[in-house]
Parts: sequence; structure tokens; C-alpha cells
Amino acid sequence: MISRQDCLARDSDDALAPLRQQFDLPPGVIYLDGNSLGARPVAAVARAQQVIAAEWGHDLIRSWNSAGWFDLPRRLGDRLAPLLGAHAGEVVITDTTSVNLFKALAAALQMQTEDAAHAGRRVIVSERSNFPTDLYMAQGLAAWLDRGYQLRLVDDPAELAQAIDADCAVAMLTHVNYRSGYQHDMAALSAHCHAQGALALWDLAHSAGAVPLDLNGAGADLAVGCTYKYLNGGPGAPAFIWVPERHQGRFRQPLSGWWGHAAPFAMDPAFAPAKGIARALCGTQPIVSLALVECGLDIFAQTNMAAIRHKSLALTDLFIALVEARCANHPLGLVTPREHAQRGSQVSFTHPHGYAVMQALIARGVIGDYREPAIMRFGFTPLYTSFADVWDAVEILRDILDQQSYDIDARRDAVT
Repeated sequence: MISRQDCLARDSDDALAPLRQQFDLPPGVIYLDGNSLGARPVAAVARAQQVIAAEWGHDLIRSWNSAGWFDLPRRLGDRLAPLLGAHAGEVVITDTTSVNLFKALAAALQMQTEDAAHAGRRVIVSERSNFPTDLYMAQGLAAWLDRGYQLRLVDDPAELAQAIDADCAVAMLTHVNYRSGYQHDMAALSAHCHAQGALALWDLAHSAGAVPLDLNGAGADLAVGCTYKYLNGGPGAPAFIWVPERHQGRFRQPLSGWWGHAAPFAMDPAFAPAKGIARALCGTQPIVSLALVECGLDIFAQTNMAAIRHKSLALTDLFIALVEARCANHPLGLVTPREHAQRGSQVSFTHPHGYAVMQALIARGVIGDYREPAIMRFGFTPLYTSFADVWDAVEILRDILDQQSYDIDARRDAVT
């Protein structure tokens, strides 16, 4: 049986352990919700003060030039690119994931329409278990275009190959499922899309900063994602969009704001798209929150995704093993795949009273979250999660379940 001492020994040998000191984690809290909101880097407070007090407060509008505000979406995109398997000039950090998905899906459909061989395709393929906003954006765009587009949803990853057929224009897929933690084979599915004449659009919200990515190597066509989860950019931090160089000349999106113009300050009444990735931009950027994204990227620059992935799998393996050994007498069901190749950096278990159990865990200082139906999610961020955290979290879970110290009538908060 694994002991807490064993976990402490693993922590003492962990090369990533010193990075924990670069996050401001409250005492007495085991934070297992970095898959929903990353912890705050210590440097974020000083960076926010610099932007607000000096760049905004003292230099005022001059900071668009003197502090590099105008170039921030592209500069940060270039810093993020290596974590995605992207090249410089292929990523911008801007807007929200939903807005970027709308841009990317609209552009993909337009690219297919302009291709004579694929112009008649009207099917967008996705999964019913995809994050709801992705499905909502696709539904909204299809209705707005009013050209007969339909959203074809599958209920099992095994059904995707058949669903992505000669009628499919775009496969809109989330690389790591937000609820189960299931990870798709991006390269295999992207290749299948291309063999069928479809484009592959990927949502990386639960992948970026959590698992190694190689967008170019996998042959993906477009991708979006957020920075406030594993990348630790802060609540509501700007998202990102990736457009590979090979598609940039054909990339056209309907939110043609002035930041995506070839010459924004020419103030021309006619829109002319910028060259390269800048055409994925839209309006004026939220500089304070955008600037904080760099604090998280600074920490990633001190390690690599191979080391992060190695520890992630070790943490999640340990959590699964301890829960199944120490909570075996309780009706817990593992939702997350055991196979490493199919697992992101979270573990999800079902329980008939999952919401109540999660609320009891949070009250005891173990912060995860809950998603319908009956799923308790635990996210593992190798930059600051320790092996002792895992042992302690499972021990508290065991005690709550053994004592039935949870309230099945607990009032549901607005955010679960």
C-alpha cells in the first residue's frame, strides 16, 4: 500500500516541485481545479500593478507604443506557440474561446465553400459531449448563415470516423473532453478528416499547458483554446486562435474589426485584411488581463511539456489507484480512461451524490468541481500539484464517504 511517506519521497525527487513556489496557493487548500481556473502566479500582482500604475497611470495612451501594448497579442502568441506545436506568426492571444471558435468555424466553412470540390458540403461534425458553448456557437453560426448547414453529433468517439464522411465540411472537436478527460488522437482524426475532404478544427481548452501538442505535425487545420486553465492566465483571461501559415492566405472571418485591418490607423472605411495571423484579430484588446497571461508563460519557459506530461500521468495514476484502493466500498465510477494515450490531466469519478460530496470536499479544503451528470472532476496541474496533495485529498475523500458527512440537500451554487 502506498503511504504518505512514499508520496513525500516522490515530491523530494520531483524536478518540477520548486515551481510550486511561483504560485500563490492559500494555506490549508489542496487545489485540484486547475482544469477550470489555474492558480495565480506570484508575479501577477506586480505585473498588474505595473500595467495599471505605470503603463496606464503614468504613460497613459503612449503605452500602446512605449509599453508594446499594440503588439501584445502577437508577441504572447509567439511565446505560447511552442507549447502548441505551432510556429511563430501562427498564434494570437485575443478575445474569448467562444468568439475565436466562431471565427475559426466561419473561416473553415468559407474555405470549403470556395473550394469547388467541397462547396456543397453542409455538415459540421462534433460530439454531443463537447463543451456546450462549442455546440452553441456552431448552432448559432449555422442558423445565421441560413445555408442549410447541420450539426451532426455522435455519442461515442468510435462513431467519429463514420460520421466524418463525404458530406462533412468541418469536424469541430475538443482534444481533451471537459467532462471525462478523454483525449483524442489528433493526428489520426485530422488525417481521416483530410482523407474525406473535411477540415479539422480543434478546441484545446483542456489541452494547452496540460498535454504535449503538435498542431503542425498532427496536420490540424485550425485551433482555439483558453489561457485561464492550465496556462494560469487569470479568470476570463483572453483566449487564443491558431491559424497555420498554409491557411492564412485563405483565412477570412466575419468579425472584421479594425485590429484585423492591414493598416488600422489609416482609418480607411473599407476593410482590408491584414497579412498573416493578425487577420484573426478583431477589436481593441483588454490589456490588463492580456498582460497577466505572460506571468503564466514565464513559468512554462522554465520547464518543458515532456516533463509536465510525465508528472501529470504519475499524479493521475496515483489518484486513481488510491481512490480505488481506499474508497472501494463506495459507489464511485471512474469516467476517465486508464490508458495514458487517451487521458488528459484530470480524473473524473461519478457518485450518486457527486455534487454534495464535492461540496463537502471543498469545505474541507480540497477544491475540485462538479459537472452533470453526477461527475466530480479533479484537475492535476504538475506545476503546483504535489504527490502529497494527492494522498491527502484521497484521505479526506475517504473520510467524507465513510462518515457520509455530506449534505444531499445542499443548495446548488450558480457555478458548480
